Amino acid sequence: MIIRIFQVSIRPEYRDEFERDFNTISVDTVQNHKGLISCHVGVPTKWNPDDYVMVTCWEDADSLVAFAGENWNQAIIPEEMQKYPRAFSVAHYWSDDPR
Repeated sequence: MIIRIFQVSIRPEYRDEFERDFNTISVDTVQNHKGLISCHVGVPTKWNPDDYVMVTCWEDADSLVAFAGENWNQAIIPEEMQKYPRAFSVAHYWSDDPR
């Protein structure tokens, strides 16, 4: 299993719009892919008011290639979402957790 952690810092003036679109465009895009085991979205706390995270778990590298392409180590920002990020990153981790 591969854990994919996508983090994004948004422009605060777009907060309401981003939250709506993140939950529809981004989450829907991820959830419709074969090989996805789980998807969890984290929203800001008072210590990081502009930061969001999406943690997904994938069956294997082939699942991530099908979702993100050969360069699955790079973040995918749907075109409709490109105005929101101030910064973003993606990281991957192997896990032997059988879930």
